[in-house]
Amino acid sequence: MSWWGKVVGGTFGFMLGGPLGALLGASLGNYFDAGLDSAGGEFLSRGQTERVQTAFFTATFSIMGYIAKSDGHVSRSEIELAERVMQQMRLSPRQSQVAVDLFNEGKQDGFPFLQVLAQFRQEAARRKTLLQMFLEIVIATAFADGQLDAAERDLLQTIASQLGFTPGQLDQLLGRISGQAQFAQTESSEKQLQAAYKLLGVGENASDAELKKAYRRQMNQHHPDKLVAKGLPDEMMDLATRKAQEIKAAYELIRANRSRTT
Repeated sequence: MSWWGKVVGGTFGFMLGGPLGALLGASLGNYFDAGLDSAGGEFLSRGQTERVQTAFFTATFSIMGYIAKSDGHVSRSEIELAERVMQQMRLSPRQSQVAVDLFNEGKQDGFPFLQVLAQFRQEAARRKTLLQMFLEIVIATAFADGQLDAAERDLLQTIASQLGFTPGQLDQLLGRISGQAQFAQTESSEKQLQAAYKLLGVGENASDAELKKAYRRQMNQHHPDKLVAKGLPDEMMDLATRKAQEIKAAYELIRANRSRTT
């Protein structure tokens, strides 16, 4: 049974505890009030897949809300990004409402930002690729309005540091996420090619061997089955699949261009 099935099935003992448990509990309160049996329940220890999936879902949507509010105003583009993530996850109406509630919790004054990040890192139990997927979603939220101001940049640095990423690693992710957005949106073949290099995190002068190495590394990091095995909620499979498809498309575009020009 998935993490969501356990939660809505009344396995209240499965809840996380700590700030993540408090956030999810508040968002799920109405369902338990409506008559779900929350007595007893199974306890899963830290690091077990379903517990990690619950932590990922809870941290993702609440931190998205926190990021969106960080500049003092939640833009329509930031809300639309959260809605797109929900759509890509194919959430049920009940799951979508919980995601919205978590997003709104993140916007509230006094949101325990650092505590949430600390617990999520602990719950993820050194799953670096899973933490990176989370950070990529957070970065995309900051970029949603088309710009990244100094306050948002500082906040992303804090998040990256709390999750164990260096400033250099954050810079690489910022470049790749920016390239991903440009690759998907631009209609100019020249600009799309430039965006493809940014998406893969290599320069245009990279050798074919360096290009292939960067491609394989990113495909390994974003392989949907591997991410789900590490604790990515099943509902996010489509999101991970889309990322992998864009990485493959960028690589194939560069390869095709190089074949034409040699």
